[in-house]
Amino acid sequence: QEQLGESGGGLVQAGGSLRLSCAASGRLFNFYTMSWFRQAPGKEREFVAGKSWIGGSTYYADSVKGRFSISRDNAKNTLYLQMNSLKFEDTAVYYCAAPSRSISTVPTTPGEYDYWGQGTQVTVSS
Repeated sequence: QEQLGESGGGLVQAGGSLRLSCAASGRLFNFYTMSWFRQAPGKEREFVAGKSWIGGSTYYADSVKGRFSISRDNAKNTLYLQMNSLKFEDTAVYYCAAPSRSISTVPTTPGEYDYWGQGTQVTVSS
């Protein structure tokens, strides 16, 4: 059964850094687009960053461009999100997600993804 599991969240001061990890089962990781989303209290889940397998395209939300970096370690079946220069407004539960089919694009809407991790809390103090 395909599974995703995030880790690495925590409490950090504004301006600090965190690295999130998402461990994926083998079938999910190989040949699949993988993305990060986040959801703050009272807000909808929003796209943060995604990376396709086919072509290796990478996309970021405008709000995190230049501060966040997504990468994947194929040998470890792990997706990462390096978050630098964190802001108070980055506070949210962060989720990794994958579609149930191999696609070359990086969808930015949650409805395009079928598998989700349990989420990891990121809290940025101002």
